[in-house]
Amino acid sequence: MKTAVFIEPGKMAVQELPKPTIQDPKDAILKIVRACVCGSDLWWYRGISKRQANSPVGHEAIAVVESVGEGVTNVKPGDFVIAPFTHGCGHCAACLAGFAGDCQNKPASEIVGYQGEYLRFVNADWALVKIPGKPSDYTDAQLNDLLTLSDVMATGYHAAASAEVKAGDTVVVMGDGAVGLCGVIAAKLRGATRIIAMSRHEDRQRLATEFGATDIVAERGDAAVERVMALTDGNGADAVLECVGTEQSVDTAVKVARAGAIVGRVGVPQKATMDTNALFWRNIGLRGGVAPVTTDDRNVLLDAVLSGQIHPGKVFTKRFTLDQVQAAYEAMDKREAIKSLLLIDGE
Repeated sequence: MKTAVFIEPGKMAVQELPKPTIQDPKDAILKIVRACVCGSDLWWYRGISKRQANSPVGHEAIAVVESVGEGVTNVKPGDFVIAPFTHGCGHCAACLAGFAGDCQNKPASEIVGYQGEYLRFVNADWALVKIPGKPSDYTDAQLNDLLTLSDVMATGYHAAASAEVKAGDTVVVMGDGAVGLCGVIAAKLRGATRIIAMSRHEDRQRLATEFGATDIVAERGDAAVERVMALTDGNGADAVLECVGTEQSVDTAVKVARAGAIVGRVGVPQKATMDTNALFWRNIGLRGGVAPVTTDDRNVLLDAVLSGQIHPGKVFTKRFTLDQVQAAYEAMDKREAIKSLLLIDGE
């Protein structure tokens, strides 16, 4: 089967690899329909983090179930599914509490290879999210909306949920990548009436506004803090969604929050430590982490997409075939695409 692999920083390729097989009773083999490139993939693509050469890549997809292990009863061959990057078991303490991203029975090593024709999915009995019907029942735009539920929309929603965004809130969203833009959608979905998007790029500003942002702040650092405080009459935001992970973004997120607010943090930390004293002196909470994709998809997001209430698939601004994976990564790296879509199953 064809699968995208990492060769070295700046270089991707498509290789023929053995098709995966069932290895555990709770496994499923999926035939990938659509996949995509994540902003976190750029870390090793740019050489910022280490990755083994010739290793399969990708952690977001929608797919059709081809076969299942004997312990899988909730999905069957032919089912159309969202394949989350999380592989929650559904019965450990973390999953039962609604935090499937922290499953105590998740695979020992990261499951990758979603950017390929087939995928072995672990803990398939609970973690896969069934989509009604089959891929051909949906429009191109709807398929893109569904694809975001494998990671980026669920992660943006987790930021809003962690920050406890509620009706009437003023929310600041740090980051104008796909996660940040989905955070704007999530804030509006949860009832925020004012959404301040921090963005310096015109195309992303336009999309943020379309998704529900009421204000755009292009400044960074202290200038950004001053601008947000001016917009909020010196009060700060009721909730802040931190969707970047850099030291500056986290610092700004804390400074634009009002006393007693919560920062919902989903940007993967790019620094090992942070100074929490600023949180203490203003009673600011800091929550977040790995998104519980399956949980939030089932509870909120799948219905929101199927009903047409949200359209997160608009974050895919360029599309590529699997054979064009190098160009897909380059488009993300050069900011020519907000998020690159990969068409896999003969599309």
